Amino acid sequence: MGSLSFAVIVSRMMGLQDPRTYGSQNPGATNVLRSGSKAAAVLTLLLDAVKGWVPVFVVQRLPGMGTDALIAACALAAFVGHVWPVFFRFKGGKGVATAAGVLFGVDFWLGLATMATWLIVAYFSRYSSLAAVAAAIFAPAFYLLGAKVVWSGAPIIALAIGAMSAVLLYRHKDNIARLIAGKESRIGAKGA
Repeated sequence: MGSLSFAVIVSRMMGLQDPRTYGSQNPGATNVLRSGSKAAAVLTLLLDAVKGWVPVFVVQRLPGMGTDALIAACALAAFVGHVWPVFFRFKGGKGVATAAGVLFGVDFWLGLATMATWLIVAYFSRYSSLAAVAAAIFAPAFYLLGAKVVWSGAPIIALAIGAMSAVLLYRHKDNIARLIAGKESRIGAKGA
């Protein structure tokens, strides 16, 4: 499920240019927004989040299947499938929306806290990449805090969230360099 690249699928369905050919060339919602179609970007964002949420949510509700190890495996599979999709020559998005969906699947409040972090940073900075980096840094901390305060968290799920965060930071290395150089595109900037 993670390997379905909704940026490409939605763009094709809506008659838009392939997002891998303009802007950051990243098949994700932020780059689809550069096409000028807010509807396509929102649909891409929602579908990318849903493909992270569904496997984690479903596995927790299947009788005898909701073990911590299986939840962590499903979370990582959905996320890794998005970042390195088998249907699109292993060239996928950065994984922000899919990771958000995974976090909502693990725990609603974890997803909400991480999404709020992204929204606050994005609103004030107008940089999607900076918001993604901040959310990636805070997500494991939110899980660990919630695990100690609210629910009994699992170390294997914490490791999965930490691994996703590390991959998100790695996938944003070029964005981080552009942020430091003052050359990063702001949210809503049109692609070339």
